[in-house]
Amino acid sequence: MISRKEKVAYGLGDTASNLIFQTVMLFLAFFYTDIFGISAAAVGTMFLVVRLIDAVTDPLMGLLADKTQTRFGQFRPYLIWLVIPFAVFSILAFTTPGLSGSGKLVYAYVTYTLLMLAYTAINIPYSALGAAITQDPEERVSVQSYRFVFGMLGGLIVTLCTLPLVEALGNGNRALGYQLTIAFMSVLGVIFFLICFAGTKERTQPNHSQNLTLKSGLQVLWKNDALKTLAIVAVLLLTGIAIKNTLAIYYVKYYLMRDDLVTEFVSIGMVGNILGCAIANPLTRRVDKVIAYKALQLIAAALSLLAFWVAPNQLSLAFILYFFWSFFLQMATPMLWAKIADVVDLGQKQSGIRATGLIYASVVFFIKIGIAIGGAIAGWWLALYGYQADQTQTAESQFGILVAFTVLPAICSILVAWVMRGYKLDQTRVLRISKELTQKI
Repeated sequence: MISRKEKVAYGLGDTASNLIFQTVMLFLAFFYTDIFGISAAAVGTMFLVVRLIDAVTDPLMGLLADKTQTRFGQFRPYLIWLVIPFAVFSILAFTTPGLSGSGKLVYAYVTYTLLMLAYTAINIPYSALGAAITQDPEERVSVQSYRFVFGMLGGLIVTLCTLPLVEALGNGNRALGYQLTIAFMSVLGVIFFLICFAGTKERTQPNHSQNLTLKSGLQVLWKNDALKTLAIVAVLLLTGIAIKNTLAIYYVKYYLMRDDLVTEFVSIGMVGNILGCAIANPLTRRVDKVIAYKALQLIAAALSLLAFWVAPNQLSLAFILYFFWSFFLQMATPMLWAKIADVVDLGQKQSGIRATGLIYASVVFFIKIGIAIGGAIAGWWLALYGYQADQTQTAESQFGILVAFTVLPAICSILVAWVMRGYKLDQTRVLRISKELTQKI
């Protein structure tokens, strides 16, 4: 059994990640269009290009982590090696130098690329650490539940504090306010990553004599049908989440016409995320996590679709549906990451190679593809419907925001549930594989 103290320490690593990740997901598009002055179409294209560039580095980072051997373990050292660069690049991404229009776009491309590369380099080893903490399939869901509860607490800090801090620290200068706010978040992130490093231990070790190369690692990935299913799921799921999260501010400000309620709206969604993650572990003790995962996707799809018929003056209903969409969708998140650890075991059984970092990196690669596609769709969709930054929107633009915020994420969740029909790694098989691997050690 893993102690609660260690689970909390591991979870604080995701608090640190989400202080930046949720800020990027929720505020960066708005920051670029309404603060920095970059067009919505250019932002959409940039999100796609940068995230695709970043995603290509994921398998390389996973392979590097798998080949790392230090007295601190394979994955934990990266938490201290990269925490400062991650913090610095976060601040630079939310800095607005006085440049020409083309200069601003180049600056945004460079700093956003550096931020995403730093995020990859620290987050892939952190994610793989979750599989190295314990071999027990049931404990994995518990570890991941702690991770995402604390990760979403980081998101709650972001949603509750970002806009008030922007106003307070910027004193009327929103650009300065964003820069100082992200600096504050970055300092917190450094502290939490260091606690995560100090409070965790790697127990599941690979065979250091295994010949893991990029070629052999890719062969391990290709043979793993369960991994292929999760890769497709990751793309579809994150496409929908990226669209909804990117457009949340636009939905409140320009469809509900309540700019003053942006903080409350995104915060209520984050509370739903936290509660959903907390319930994941007790749920999977009663229901197979594959069955539960598919059901939760369909419930989330129905809730997102229902929001399409919410009128701008039905504020309470809009808040309620967003809360429950977040609640049910995020209840499934710890299950997904626990399944990735199961896939690592399956790969080891099939090939004799335990490629923990590479498998996590491959899933993160497809997650980033989904984020790239979702972010690009959001920006292009705004441009398609005639969005004008920081102005009253036309009826057509309002309708476009509504469709993208409600219907598109619902379609993605339905497709996720459909794809999961082919996932055969249920709990019975997972326990059998884990027992076989334990007996070989």
